[in-house]
Amino acid sequence: QVQLVDSGGGLVQTGGSLRLSCVASGRAFSMYRYAMGWFRQAPGKEREFVSAISWSGGNTYYADSVKGRFTISRDNAKNTVYLQMNSLKPEDTALYYCAADSSGTVAMRGIDYWGQGTQVTVSS
Repeated sequence: QVQLVDSGGGLVQTGGSLRLSCVASGRAFSMYRYAMGWFRQAPGKEREFVSAISWSGGNTYYADSVKGRFTISRDNAKNTVYLQMNSLKPEDTALYYCAADSSGTVAMRGIDYWGQGTQVTVSS
């Protein structure tokens, strides 16, 4: 089994920055080359894709709404994925979830595990 713990959310003003982290643990995580990604869900809206990174880190993908502002990265030695969020906007306000996909690609079509979520609030 795999456990994902995401953190780093908080309250920030428009134009500010936050760095989210997601730490994976469990024996299963070391046995597969998981792609990792981030999703978010705002009040009254469905969960949406934000970004993903392949196991090697060689491929990344971003939703159009965050391109140029967010950067995803990972450190496999630490079993950790990060989401650096810059130039934040009020519309970025949401509960952010990290996810792991054993396919190892950025398609993220079959999520195996989810984090518990970390809240990001951007004030205007």
